[in-house]
Amino acid sequence: MLFVVSGPSGCGKSTLIQRVLEDVADVHFSVSHTTRIKRGPEVEGKDYYFVPKEEFLKMAKTGKFVEWAEVHGHCYGTSQKEIARKSSSGDLVLDIDVQGARQVKKKFKKVVFIFVIPPEFKELKRRLEKRGQDNPAAIAKRLENARREIRAYPEFEYLVVNDDLERAAEDLKSIILASRCRLESRKPELQSILQSFSK
Repeated sequence: MLFVVSGPSGCGKSTLIQRVLEDVADVHFSVSHTTRIKRGPEVEGKDYYFVPKEEFLKMAKTGKFVEWAEVHGHCYGTSQKEIARKSSSGDLVLDIDVQGARQVKKKFKKVVFIFVIPPEFKELKRRLEKRGQDNPAAIAKRLENARREIRAYPEFEYLVVNDDLERAAEDLKSIILASRCRLESRKPELQSILQSFSK
């Protein structure tokens, strides 16, 4: 099953996903390609695949991405190869923006869409400033984008309000675990169980 986790920059998507990866078995993270420069402790192939813009655009032109978009001045995309490789051995979580989520919705039927939001605008601003990754102009741009992105919430199936990290992480884990119990997800094992009851 594919799980798309989206929401405004700074809402805590990455932190919540990391909690899920630590606590829930057979969940994998889809590593995106990006044209932006690596930040501090980020690791190639774990956080992102860092590529030059020319290479990224060539991949996009040749249909290598399931979704891609330019966000905050940089390109981000999820490759077909990444999804094929990792979804074969369990659930796969995509941390992508609203534009990317819309593209995935057009291409896949079995996807769970989850929207993460902060408790209020002021808190989002505080988080972006506290993490110290962007200059004031970049933060202002992210906040302006957040005002627009927040309106996309009706396009998603689930909403996680990240007002308390522990509770929000439990909410996200619960969505993934509950989705595994859907009748459609259980059909393969259900067949053998039903067969055992037949005369």
